Amino acid sequence: MRFAFIILAAGQSSRFKAVIPKQYLNIAGKSLLEISILKAKKIKEINDIIVVYNKKQKRFLDKINLHKVIKIQGGKTRQASTYNALRYLNNKKIDQVLIHDASRPNISINLIKKIIKESKKNRTVIPYLKVEDSLKFKKNSYYINQKREKFILTQTPQSFRFKDIYKIHHSNRSISLSDDMSLLEKSTKIKLILADKSNFKITTKEDFYNFKKFFISKSYVGIGFDIHPLVKNRKLILGGISIPFGMGLAGHSDGDVVLHAVTDAILGASGLGSIGEYFSDKSKKYKNIDSKILLKNIINLIVKNNYYLNNLDINIICEQPKISKIKNKIIDKISSITELDKNRINVKGKTAEKLGIIGNQKAIASEVIVSLIKYD
Repeated sequence: MRFAFIILAAGQSSRFKAVIPKQYLNIAGKSLLEISILKAKKIKEINDIIVVYNKKQKRFLDKINLHKVIKIQGGKTRQASTYNALRYLNNKKIDQVLIHDASRPNISINLIKKIIKESKKNRTVIPYLKVEDSLKFKKNSYYINQKREKFILTQTPQSFRFKDIYKIHHSNRSISLSDDMSLLEKSTKIKLILADKSNFKITTKEDFYNFKKFFISKSYVGIGFDIHPLVKNRKLILGGISIPFGMGLAGHSDGDVVLHAVTDAILGASGLGSIGEYFSDKSKKYKNIDSKILLKNIINLIVKNNYYLNNLDINIICEQPKISKIKNKIIDKISSITELDKNRINVKGKTAEKLGIIGNQKAIASEVIVSLIKYD
């Protein structure tokens, strides 16, 4: 089956009452919208990811990484926004579509997988929670108890056969409903599966702060260090940038001490070993290899283990070249490799005060501190 994942992010966030729409607020270097995107990307069955945005919020959308994600402009209502995305997918031979709200970034990968598994044998799959609190109905000035067993709380993503949901959206374009299940509940059998309490909706600032606390409690720190001697007849590569210089750094790879230290720090923070365990200097495979490739491989590895970069603090220790002149280029390059916001990458140039092999311009070193966030 071919699956698509629609993320609805066109809401005005009027109840949130903030200058920045809630779907673009950052936690651990990622916006709430990006967190949902990253989780969808980890599901191999999902072939297409669609983000539906509000054109008034385009400036916020343009600041985030949307690699391999389709952007569709939303409509005036939630239903109109959903229909715009479905209309785009109509010629994509999609079998099943999952429709998710960007205001639920804490969706677990396990729940998405469970929904997909059930979708292979059910046309409509809806995650839900039982009502555990007492329910009362107000009538005039009295409150009347309700049987909570008769009520459920539905969540997203909600999964539908594409032909079913497209047809009924097309026929009901003028109706405005709060979820897509409402359109199909009378015409098709619905499979309800128990959801996660942690998949709560962020509606108010209090919800956001509670979500933020959840992330802060799952941060990890690592340290990386590397030093290489300067030699003649070798290009100088620092932070993925080729720098005009009379000498370069010796090494089995390209000798980039900055990217090596960044890579080692990331592995340390994630508890996944050290750079030498993955890229041995005894292997011909890595002879003169570009260190950007090594770092990218480790970024992919930590993402598979549910870790994401939060920030990088980098010291480059040398007498020459002057790091202040090239640090912005290094930041740009590391940002492009890691997909980490440039504002979360700090580069500082340090000297050895003419002491030792670094002070005598016979070597360059780098030390890095990194913090990671584990989302699940």
